[in-house]
Amino acid sequence: MAISTSATGDGWSSRSAFILAAIGAAVGLGNLWRFPTLAGESGGGAFVIFYIGCVVLLGLPLLLAEIFIGRAGQTDAVGSIRKVATQSRVSPAWSLVGGLGALAAFLIVSFYSVVAGWVLYYVGVFASDFFGALFAGEPFRGALQGQSQEQIAGRMGDLFANPWLLLTMHLLFMGTTLIIVARGISGGIEKAATWLMPAFFVLLLGITIYGAIVGDIGEAAAFLFTPDWSKLTPEVMNSALGQALFSLSLGVAGIITYGSYIRQGTPLGSTALAIGFADTAVALIAGLMIFPIVFAVGLDPAAGPTLVFQTLPFAFESMPAGSLIGLLFFVLILVAAITSSISLLEVPTAWGVGEMGWSRTKSSLIFGVGAFLIGIACLLGYNVWSDVRPLGFWSLFAETDILDTVDGFTGKVMLPLGALFVSIFVGWRADRRLLESTTGLSPIMFTIWRFLLAWLCPLAVAIILVTGLFPSILD
Repeated sequence: MAISTSATGDGWSSRSAFILAAIGAAVGLGNLWRFPTLAGESGGGAFVIFYIGCVVLLGLPLLLAEIFIGRAGQTDAVGSIRKVATQSRVSPAWSLVGGLGALAAFLIVSFYSVVAGWVLYYVGVFASDFFGALFAGEPFRGALQGQSQEQIAGRMGDLFANPWLLLTMHLLFMGTTLIIVARGISGGIEKAATWLMPAFFVLLLGITIYGAIVGDIGEAAAFLFTPDWSKLTPEVMNSALGQALFSLSLGVAGIITYGSYIRQGTPLGSTALAIGFADTAVALIAGLMIFPIVFAVGLDPAAGPTLVFQTLPFAFESMPAGSLIGLLFFVLILVAAITSSISLLEVPTAWGVGEMGWSRTKSSLIFGVGAFLIGIACLLGYNVWSDVRPLGFWSLFAETDILDTVDGFTGKVMLPLGALFVSIFVGWRADRRLLESTTGLSPIMFTIWRFLLAWLCPLAVAIILVTGLFPSILD
């Protein structure tokens, strides 16, 4: 029987259900879009190896810290931190860290839904192309036949220029997220995770095998795993540090919230390790899925953010069964996006239930609609409000549109602050006996974990925060 929490009266049916849901929360656009983008821009191997080191030394300790808070508190992020603080005889004001995470999650899901709407649009493009090919008796032809690279790349610009199309995609994606979250943990989120995550891994491995067969897997593997240490600049190291936190969904209280629904007696250390391993494996496999295709058709691996939405669609044009693979590829990204957006919306929803006493339906509706409205402003920033600069007075955001401003502020300020405060709170202020009894780590592993959390994590996260706010330091 699952534990009952004061925030939701619901919980995971098993440890495996929590692991699948937590992997779903962590695995998202950060793994399938951001990681290949950063790896490509940063020269490959050196970035990848440094990133793995950051996951082991920083990501896993913080991941376990957030799971601990949720498991010990058994309610929303704010209430869980307050409970741990009370049991540790420190100020309950530490609960503000949970509020910061809940606010960050709310803001992130607002623009995340817009970006996921782009993915949904490309699912529609490739679905139309594939079924057109199927009806024409050519199911294994390349994608988007007869279109030039400029025409294929121009689809994204056309999408951005069409506010009604952006709005429709945003509405469909946010509506799906809202419905799942409103159905609760066992009836909504867990069911989505247990169906979507196995499908995700099947698609991921299937497309990776396809890429290895028709693409240049040798060059891709060399690019990803052969380090050129001369490319490991301070800027690249900082990107790897930030990606390690971003990829594991740390600093937004999602893992705290999910951790509050865990059964009693669940081994937290091995659970955190399983989540971290799976998340990192997905990022690496995503690289092995994308780059063989990129190299096979002679495209630039350093194409940046356009890699997934403009470079790869053109690559599918000249590949066998490119129409089908293109469709499956964007379905794969859509599945990853929906599991992450569910976890993001669950954080403020749980806060509304636990702190405000709202029903789950009311809370999810309030925050889902609120995020949708903010998302409308973000998508209008690409067309109708393209000249609006919300934080134009701040030099760091003087030239960024609405979506990039919300993305930049949450990523450069709120996430690092959340991770920094969690590491200090658990590493320095939480009661040692409570930590030992809840995590169940061996004495040696507990000592190593507490040391990394208390010393290395705050230093590394502080570096991310400072260099994010003052990028000229890295020059």
